[in-house]
Amino acid sequence: MPRPREFDEEHVVLAVRDAFWDRGYAATSMDDLLRVSGLGKGSLYGAFGDKRRLFLRVLREYDDANLRGLRERLGSAARGVDMVREFVHDVADDPTGAAARRGCLLANSTAELATHDPDVAAEARRSYEAITAILTEALERAQREGDVDPDADAAEVARAVLAAQLGVVALGRTGMDVAALTEVARSALARLLPAPAP
Repeated sequence: MPRPREFDEEHVVLAVRDAFWDRGYAATSMDDLLRVSGLGKGSLYGAFGDKRRLFLRVLREYDDANLRGLRERLGSAARGVDMVREFVHDVADDPTGAAARRGCLLANSTAELATHDPDVAAEARRSYEAITAILTEALERAQREGDVDPDADAAEVARAVLAAQLGVVALGRTGMDVAALTEVARSALARLLPAPAP
């Protein structure tokens, strides 16, 4: 009969996630993961497998949490267009700029790994397709609520909004001033969200 685990698996996954998020995949060593998890090598490997398997699990859980959060935000938004605007402006919400410089684990990992790791590329496609579907739903709601042109292709606009948000994330990673990032997000949304005809 296997022994019960004597550690908090969720705590370990979050600690490991933060290590990958802060350093990137390649720059995070097994020693880093052992240190932040507080586990020995045998326990870490036994519970999660090797570094790559652990990273893929962390990335999937991060993405799933983001998707749940977006769905909850859409459900609680006063108007569909509000959720779309918040999605693009999120990266500039931290006035210190620390969140913008840290970026998004999915975007960072896609830039670092997707060209040579098909599993990361597949996870990125899965997550971005799901985000696009949620944004499409928000935009269709915004069309019904009279905030977006009802003749616009909601899915096409959703893909453009996602591309704009990823651009804001990338600029945030460079250390761009938060006020400038906010203006980039505002300007992009002004051009991407077609207003209904008067």
